[in-house]
Order: sequence, then C-alpha cells, then structure tokens
Amino acid sequence: MKKYRIITAAAALLVATSLILPVARAGEVSLGDIKRTNLMRNDLSAPGREVIQVLVEFELGVKAVRHSHPGEELVFVTEGLLEYQLDGRPPVTLKAGDVLFIPHGTPHAVKNVGTGKAVELATYIVEKGKPLLALGQ
Repeated sequence: MKKYRIITAAAALLVATSLILPVARAGEVSLGDIKRTNLMRNDLSAPGREVIQVLVEFELGVKAVRHSHPGEELVFVTEGLLEYQLDGRPPVTLKAGDVLFIPHGTPHAVKNVGTGKAVELATYIVEKGKPLLALGQ
C-alpha cells in the first residue's frame, strides 16, 4: 500500500504541474492523496521568468517523491507537519507558520509526518516555458 501511495503521489504531482492555469482561471487538481489548487501564474519583470503559486494539500502519510524545479521554491506551511529532505542537507520538519527556501534545481522530497492533513503554499519563481517539475532529479 505504501508503494502505491508513493506512485500515486508522483503521478499526481506530474499531472498537476502540467495543468497549472493562468491567474484568471485558477483551478483545482486532485489525484490520489495530493490536491493542488492553482492560485496564480504571472510573468515577472525579469525576462524569461514567471511566478506560479499553488496551494498543496497532503493527506496523512503521503510523500511527494524526489523532484526538482527550474527555479526557486518558497514554501509556507499553513497546516500540519511536513518533513522536507533536500539533497545535501539533513531532513527538516516544518509546522504551520514555518517557511522554507528551496534553491533552483535542488532535488527534494516532502512527506506529511503529522497526525492529519498537511497544507503548504508553494510559490515558484521559475524559468518560463519549462516544465515546473522534474521527477527524480
């Protein structure tokens, strides 16, 4: 069952990040045990860069497998406990109100280690036109 949840979470991340909608048409994607609500996508004043903001909800025990992004990710945990494993660093557990900066291209994984649902507000400052997510990187 654990392996099934990890595969489901990976598939959900892959599909959800390919369906990010513009700000005028924010949407919700729910596959498996991860739900992503696309809040905003907008060009930045820096050429070739854009900002994407997503509310991500993790059911109990769910893990988003190792992945990376073509830019920086800023995480703000709004509910529950999430453990982040960034390559080259010890794991860090964040609770509601905590923040985390994930540098450009840094492979990482995240797992809900609390006793209920966990939620994060993820803000990505990324290269425009590139896929938001690269699995296993």
